Amino acid sequence: MSTAVVTAKIRALLEMIKFSHTVFAFPFALIGVVLASKASGQAPTLGQLLWICVAMVGARSAAMGLNRLIDARIDAKNPRTAERHIPAGKVSVGEAWLFVAVALVLFELAAWMLNPLCFYLSPLVLFFLVLYSFAKRFTALAHVVLGICLSAAPIGAWIALRGDVSLAIVLIGVAVLLWVAGFDVFYALQDLEFDREQGLHSIPVRLGEVKSLQLVRWFHIGMVVLLLLVAPLMQLGGFYLLGVAVVAGLLFYEHTLVKPGDLSRLDAAFFTMNGYISVILFAFVLLDVVVRA
Repeated sequence: MSTAVVTAKIRALLEMIKFSHTVFAFPFALIGVVLASKASGQAPTLGQLLWICVAMVGARSAAMGLNRLIDARIDAKNPRTAERHIPAGKVSVGEAWLFVAVALVLFELAAWMLNPLCFYLSPLVLFFLVLYSFAKRFTALAHVVLGICLSAAPIGAWIALRGDVSLAIVLIGVAVLLWVAGFDVFYALQDLEFDREQGLHSIPVRLGEVKSLQLVRWFHIGMVVLLLLVAPLMQLGGFYLLGVAVVAGLLFYEHTLVKPGDLSRLDAAFFTMNGYISVILFAFVLLDVVVRA
């Protein structure tokens, strides 16, 4: 197999799992790193940073690969997803399973290299990653399960550096859960009719468009409240609070982009705004910790 073919196949696999969307959760893992370093008064080693990155990429890659495999038949029936890589034949089932296996090995290796608690908790992370791919077949709370998966980013990074858990990082994790569950409900709106026809479960199927959007609003208000509660627990100051205010403003703007009966600007709300939110919050957390150090 030529180098060009291998490169093209790797590119197809990364496109299959939407590798670029790692930007949603990765900054929250870095927030966990910054806050853990602040709490311990010790910067992470290059090795710790490397293995945290490997764990993050491995877990997300395995989760997305599994999701594409498990949902391949459903994706083939849905006009919106019929051109995804497995149903379209761009990636074979065997290639996808090999990719998932490699990602899982990298995740477990990283957990082992970080500390015993990370390794012992890794099966729990994998349980929720697998559960998400099946959840929409039996519960409308699949969005919450996805939120739990991504909440592991800051909590896992904290555990990797400190080997324990604190209230502050749990609040950050729950804030991520609410944020992710909210924007995943937005995303699910575009498949509302298809999911109803196929007997799949989601909050939009259960509540309809209007009530789903109202619930997302409360999810995101809850996120902002939890982020504010972290400030006194971690002795964070004005820069952090300014960052939370900017995030709140972006969330408000995001909600103006998605309205009942009008999903024309959903991509802007889902991809652009949420990418900004995670990166901006990390930048202000880092700024606050560095300036106040």
